[in-house]
Amino acid sequence: DPQANVTAAFLDEDRIESIWDTPSPGSTIYECVKPLTGVGDIADPDMQSLATDLYLLPGDVSLSGYEDPLSGEWPNSMGDNHLYRPMRILSSFWQVMQMAADKVQADLILVDVGPNLGAINRAALIATDYVVIPLGADLFSLQGLQNLGPTLKSWKNLWQKRLENWRDSRESSQYPDFRLPAGKMQVIGYLCQQHSVRLDRPVKAYDKWVNRIPGVYREAVLDKQEAQALPRKQTDDPYCLATIKHYRSLMPMAQEHRKPIFNLTSADGAIGSHASAVSDARKDFKQLAEKIAGLLGVSL
Repeated sequence: DPQANVTAAFLDEDRIESIWDTPSPGSTIYECVKPLTGVGDIADPDMQSLATDLYLLPGDVSLSGYEDPLSGEWPNSMGDNHLYRPMRILSSFWQVMQMAADKVQADLILVDVGPNLGAINRAALIATDYVVIPLGADLFSLQGLQNLGPTLKSWKNLWQKRLENWRDSRESSQYPDFRLPAGKMQVIGYLCQQHSVRLDRPVKAYDKWVNRIPGVYREAVLDKQEAQALPRKQTDDPYCLATIKHYRSLMPMAQEHRKPIFNLTSADGAIGSHASAVSDARKDFKQLAEKIAGLLGVSL
């Protein structure tokens, strides 16, 4: 959560301010990895309990300061000696995630990343097994998808080379061994944001972009050239996990009360048509969660 968007969705500003202004070892993702910028090691993560079986490791905008160490140690990790520090830093997000999961006996770890292809996202994605790509029906999302697909494949291949280099160096090294992420990064599909009707953006413009997504996804992510086999509509694409509706006024309501839109109640202001929309949202997100869990082989 490098931009702390998920953190802000769950914790109120006073709580976030308290965590950031009086940091302690492990209180945020940055405070967990910060010791690695000096002579220390990864700090034990301090999880925030949000609900039954749901925990959060708070994000921290200070994490941007960790970009340089991650970037600098990337080439160093292909050396023939002194690999402990580079590999420890590059795998630090994964190490924190495993420590946090062990601490609360988690079955799943959800990782939120920013919309860029920098060193922080590279380290975060190396730590993941599966990837879901959110898309909008516009030129910028399609261009981003064209860049993301090849980049993920490159990162995966380059990380495998680093794992091989690490294993080869173990035969003659004196530094301690430790577990490293496999860097699976398997893309299982994409989500598409549904069109919100506006006078300056007619439905035709939406259809133009949304119906190009299946082809671009196959070419950029799957390395497939199957023009004749493309679905006629994005909604018919098996790689489209869901089309996320534009829930309009439910979103600011959910942000105000810091809860998912499908958990809003009449006490939060979800009455009348809003209550019906909340019910629809619960069905939609339940279906999406079950679909993703099925692809991962996880039972809910």
